[in-house]
Amino acid sequence: MGVARYFTVKAINLSLVLVAVLLLTAILFGATGLSDKILKAIINEEVRAYRAQLASQHTGLSEEEINKMVSNFRKSLEVQYGLDKPWYVRLPEMIRRIVTLDLGTSKHMTSFSGSNRIKDIIVERIPYTVMLVTTAVVIVFIIGLGFGTWLSTKVGSIWDRGVSLFSAISYATPTWWLALLLILIFSYYLRVLPYGGLLSPNPPKEFFPRLMDMLYHTILPVATLVLALSGSAIYIYRSILVSTANEDFVTVARAKGLPENLVLRRYIIRPSLHPILTNLVLGLAGSLTGAILTETV
Repeated sequence: MGVARYFTVKAINLSLVLVAVLLLTAILFGATGLSDKILKAIINEEVRAYRAQLASQHTGLSEEEINKMVSNFRKSLEVQYGLDKPWYVRLPEMIRRIVTLDLGTSKHMTSFSGSNRIKDIIVERIPYTVMLVTTAVVIVFIIGLGFGTWLSTKVGSIWDRGVSLFSAISYATPTWWLALLLILIFSYYLRVLPYGGLLSPNPPKEFFPRLMDMLYHTILPVATLVLALSGSAIYIYRSILVSTANEDFVTVARAKGLPENLVLRRYIIRPSLHPILTNLVLGLAGSLTGAILTETV
């Protein structure tokens, strides 16, 4: 199976799994009544804010009038959120809204264009998130495969033990703490990299200088993710390759007198690519979820 076909099949499988998970989650939330409780909590919050607004802006209204207006407002919200229908009737619409990112509006955030629709906020920011995390995942994959292959030929050496220690440290280190440390070193003390942001305060208008400015600002967050993820990737790939190297067909290939480089490429790396590429695909799919703490810091 070619690499392109392999990635295509994996992407289709992941998409089907995503749809299945969304469906099961929606059914679980609906059948247990949890979705109704969440929606009622949202409605109660909006009703509370509406009542406070009426009390402050319409001081001449009586308590009975306010209660009537609040009751009508609550009923309109229940219809708007679909609480006037059973959960299984709302299920298809719920799935559609999730898939199309029709998630309502935000009270505290807006997009760069000023929209408070959650869909606009996500669509506007997700390309930068994917660019950041995908770049880090690809770099981690290259580093992990390169060093993992090299370490698989040096099992038990001082390099192997050293990288194992680095893997444990990098895996246990909080990403946000590492990000703060890198900012402190490279931005505060050395002053060679920016503190944050995607672009400079007055970014260039031309495409290439603007691209260079953007890449300059992504060095620290990408480096943070690479340092945090590369240790575990190296050790995982190394373990996969070592496991394959202990198979009987590798022993037979070596017994035939084949060159070690040929054995490594054809009989160790090639059979190990399936789990390694699966790990890469999952990492690329996970790039859609972003790295909230790293991006924020």
